Amino acid sequence: MLEPLEERLDQPLPAEDQDKEYVGFATLPNQVHRKSVKKGFDFTLMVAGESGLGKSTLVNSLFLTDLYKDRKLLNAEERITQTVEITKHTVDIEEKGVKLKLTIVDTPGFGDAVNNTECWKSVADYIDQQFEQYFRDESGLNRKNIQDNRVHCCLYFISPFGHGLRPLDVEFMKALHEKVNIVPVLAKADTLTPLEVKKKKIKIREEIEQYGIKIYQFPDCDSDEDEEFKQQDQELKDSIPFAVIGSNTVVEAKGKRVRGRLYPWGIVEVENPAHCDFVKLRNMLVRTHMQDLKDVTRETHYENYRAHCIQSMTRMVVKERNRNKLTRESGTDFPIPTAPGVSDSETEKLIREKDEEVRQPPHTQTQEQECVTQECVDQECVMHDECVQESVQEECVMQEESVQEAEHCAELC
Repeated sequence: MLEPLEERLDQPLPAEDQDKEYVGFATLPNQVHRKSVKKGFDFTLMVAGESGLGKSTLVNSLFLTDLYKDRKLLNAEERITQTVEITKHTVDIEEKGVKLKLTIVDTPGFGDAVNNTECWKSVADYIDQQFEQYFRDESGLNRKNIQDNRVHCCLYFISPFGHGLRPLDVEFMKALHEKVNIVPVLAKADTLTPLEVKKKKIKIREEIEQYGIKIYQFPDCDSDEDEEFKQQDQELKDSIPFAVIGSNTVVEAKGKRVRGRLYPWGIVEVENPAHCDFVKLRNMLVRTHMQDLKDVTRETHYENYRAHCIQSMTRMVVKERNRNKLTRESGTDFPIPTAPGVSDSETEKLIREKDEEVRQPPHTQTQEQECVTQECVDQECVMHDECVQESVQEECVMQEESVQEAEHCAELC
């Protein structure tokens, strides 16, 4: 006897039937994971700010490495004539089988000179050079092993002394916010009280919005995320700028050995969320938003640079094509030089006028040529009539003179 249809649909399928209905594309994330882990990851971090704000110490604390073993500290007299340099430190880090090629780009000499006019230009040029190199490699024939040296994030260190941002901070971030993800950092937070840190954060956020500076924006959480993740994301957004403390020394606090700074009145722990935002910054850079920083760099900053390059190349090709067309029309084999006093806009206007003349239909050009020919014939006729009149007048005068001479001779006789 057959079972009812509803009862047969409710019964689980045999294992063999389940295998038949399982296609297998659900394992694609695992395949991507294995391939990514095998290939490894790379990340380029730039640190910028005045000397003495703890940039090197913070970087060593973030990645538990010593990148500045051979660093030479300059005295005050040497820093007066020092220019902004760009130095790179690359280190390979491995954690639980995952390899990370970390590149730290430092900017020694930034903000240390007496005259800091356009001291950020070398930093902006370096970022553009990395974009240009990647663009060339991407447009080349061999695109298999392209080295990605683009700057994915820039930690800008703000001095804790003063009232908010200085003019140098504003100009630096405005010059670079279209090229790189800027994450502002309030350095040496242990020199401020918790109330001072809170007020300074509010002040800096207000000035960033006032001057139209575009810092890195955390992506919005999806609706299906759990509440704990949403809370952590909101805490990160409220922590901008991150008030950080760096230390590479291990001290003992309450029977535990922790990284921190020992003062006469107590110990400041680097990894204590109640003391500073070091843990939040590390989680943001490494655990939660490293891939998003790379995605924003690729999809926004690099795409803007790439679009600008393609537009410039297209404009140059069109201009060269029009110039070659003019060269062929004029019958010369050499390029037409541009007059010193003529601007590019006037040159383009002349090119357009010439193109319009070339594009005119043949009958229009024939009519114009006929008009010109008729005008020339009329001018020749007028000139011929004038010449005839002059010759007739000359003959009449000559005849009168001959008659007068004959009469005069008759009188003498």
